Amino acid sequence: MKKITALIFLFSIYNSSAQEPGKNYYSFDASYFYGTIAEHNPDIAHLITGHPTGLILGFNKKSFGLEDWEKRYNYPDVGASFTYQDMKNPNLGENYGLYAHMNFYLFKRNLMFRIGQGLAYASNPYHPDDNYKNNAYGSRLLSSTYLMANYKKENIFEGLGVQAGLSLIHYSNADFKSPNASTNTITFNLGVNYALDHQNQSNYIPKGSQEKYTEPINFNFALRSGVNTMGIIGSKQYPFLTFSAYADKVLNHKSTLQAGTEVFFSKAMEERIYYQSVAFPSGNTTGDEDSKRVGVFVGHQLNFNKLSVITHLGYYAYYPYEHFVDQLYNRVGLQRKITENLWASLTVRSHYANAEAVEISIGYRL
Repeated sequence: MKKITALIFLFSIYNSSAQEPGKNYYSFDASYFYGTIAEHNPDIAHLITGHPTGLILGFNKKSFGLEDWEKRYNYPDVGASFTYQDMKNPNLGENYGLYAHMNFYLFKRNLMFRIGQGLAYASNPYHPDDNYKNNAYGSRLLSSTYLMANYKKENIFEGLGVQAGLSLIHYSNADFKSPNASTNTITFNLGVNYALDHQNQSNYIPKGSQEKYTEPINFNFALRSGVNTMGIIGSKQYPFLTFSAYADKVLNHKSTLQAGTEVFFSKAMEERIYYQSVAFPSGNTTGDEDSKRVGVFVGHQLNFNKLSVITHLGYYAYYPYEHFVDQLYNRVGLQRKITENLWASLTVRSHYANAEAVEISIGYRL
């Protein structure tokens, strides 16, 4: 159910971002890639046995400045993409991904930077009997992010163009089900692109003067929830709940700074404490430790119309049981404005490369 909700969330983001008045212009791109799996965790060293190959297919809707936010970001594209990756390891198998993405352009639109967020399907996840070596993917459905930095030249001949560069593809289930060592694939990609209706492309609407915009400090309250495991293979899924309160300061149309505090209630951490006390009675865990945590954080919100990218850096100021995760944490994800005061978000909370949970949040801004 959680993953279905995430898929609906991603679709609504793309659908709402793509609806604008006037004629729409679209393009396609297709790239082949060849790369290597980065050994970000020594636990996956046995899974790195070859050089992954695959395809990235993209469908893009171009923008020309009909809305102010498009001009601020140099007329980005919004779109959807599909990836296929052969991991070149029989235990990892093949992955198929579906994403919502945005393309940003620099240097007279010759450099394209793409960020895509979506879901992936793993053909051969961990199984205690049939595939016990795959400690990277504990489930068939994975959260996936990919980044692409390409030199891109469009409409060289009859709408056809070329592109080439580097891509990074990340797969993880954010501890939705153990194991979850995850993978990061660094690739070189080479491809072509094609602009539909290339003879009749619109002109970009000039940016004009940028008026200064700011807002006074506002306060937010959020409830974050989901399920995760206690980080042990075979662990059940347990619910968690986080209450957040923070202030934000809008600096301009693009950037908002945030700072606040939050309280974490984790059933998985509570079960982990009990497990450690029973499995290792001579260890340092008694079973009476408090599983609650209190964090303080600072953050940034990058605004695109009603959609925002959220980044937080936090520290557990109250953390009685320090053997679960690191004391520093980060949160990255997407936030969608529902009404003037109400918003929803989908984020991943991690500790360096160790993801603890996917959080579905609902918040209210005073």
